[in-house]
Order: sequence, then C-alpha cells, then structure tokens
Amino acid sequence: MNVRELLGSIFSVLLVLSCSGALTESATAQTSTETTRVETEDGVDLDTQLYLLVGTNQDAGDQKLPAALDPVIKQLRGSLPFKNYRLAATLINRVKNNGRLNLRWVGGPLLTSATATEISPSFNEFKVNRVTLRPDDQGRMVVRMDGFSFGARIPIHIYSAVATAGTPPSPILNYENTGLNTDISLREGQPVVVGTLNLGPSGEAIILVVSAQRTSK
Repeated sequence: MNVRELLGSIFSVLLVLSCSGALTESATAQTSTETTRVETEDGVDLDTQLYLLVGTNQDAGDQKLPAALDPVIKQLRGSLPFKNYRLAATLINRVKNNGRLNLRWVGGPLLTSATATEISPSFNEFKVNRVTLRPDDQGRMVVRMDGFSFGARIPIHIYSAVATAGTPPSPILNYENTGLNTDISLREGQPVVVGTLNLGPSGEAIILVVSAQRTSK
C-alpha cells in the first residue's frame, strides 16, 4: 500500500468516526428533550370543570349560563328537542397529570317538577380513574380521561299518599339510579358534551359537559 492509499484509508476511518459521534450526540439530545418533556408534563396540575346542564321544556327563568358554554349550548339547540337549558351544578377540581379524581356530594333536586323539594335531594358521584395530558397523533396536547364516570340517584315522584285528618297529601318518592361510564379525550380548555341522561317521567335530561386545562401559574 502506497502513501496515498494509506492516507485515504485513514481519512475514511476518521470520517466514519465523526459521523457516528454526531449521530450519538443527536440521539442523546433527542432523548434528553423527550425525558425533560415527560418530567415537565408529570409535574403539571390540571383544572377540571364538570357542568351539569338540565334540558327542559319548562321556563328556565333568567338564569345566565357561563360564556364558556356558548358553543355547547349552540350545539345542543341544534341536536336536542329542548326549549331551555339551565345549569344545575358546576364542579371545579384540580388534579395532577396522571392522577385520579373521585367526588361524591348531595345536591339539590335536578328535576324542576312541582314535587321536587329540598327534602328530596339527589346523590351524585363524579369519578375519573386517570387524567393524562399528552400529545395526540398530530402533536397537539390533549387531556385524556380514562374511566370517566358520573352517577346519580334521582328522586322520582310515584304518587301522593292519601290525606289524613287535616294533613295534606305528601309525595311518595322512589330513588332511581342513572349514570354514564366512558373514556374520552378533549382539547385543552374546550368544553365537550360527554353524554345525556334521561330523567324519566319529567321529560327532562341531564347533559354532562366537561373541560380541562393546565393550571395557570
């Protein structure tokens, strides 16, 4: 092998080593970036909002709905046969990324019938097994709720008891279970309709609307 061939071989070896080093540095930098991104997302707190809307054909009064629900109400008016919508409850909770959420409460009657009174409350539960902030297939950040569950025990008027000496008839109520279980994904800060629950003889329905976004620092 002459000197020219020897120098050519040495140059080729050095070039290969240089390219390998560059690829290693690139892979290391990419891994470091991905690790940092995962660590950052794991440390994020998320604010969740659950809205319980009641669709009804009765007069809903002058109740003003949150402006954030305007797109949802417009969507509902085009797809459901209710004249009015009222806000029965708003639940705001904070949960860590990859965390879970479980809430139970006793609320006022969801029905607007004449037999609904403060002594006939509803018993409710809202639960999410896992709340995760992560990119979708297009790289946009979405909030995934695995094991989203809402359940309620609703008082249903059956009939009135016969009045006795000077005592007016009293309503007889039967509590019925209603609920929904699903997995959902939603864009940050964008309220979405999760589902509707029929309230039976009243002809009304509960509409579940949820939104979530990263907590502002």
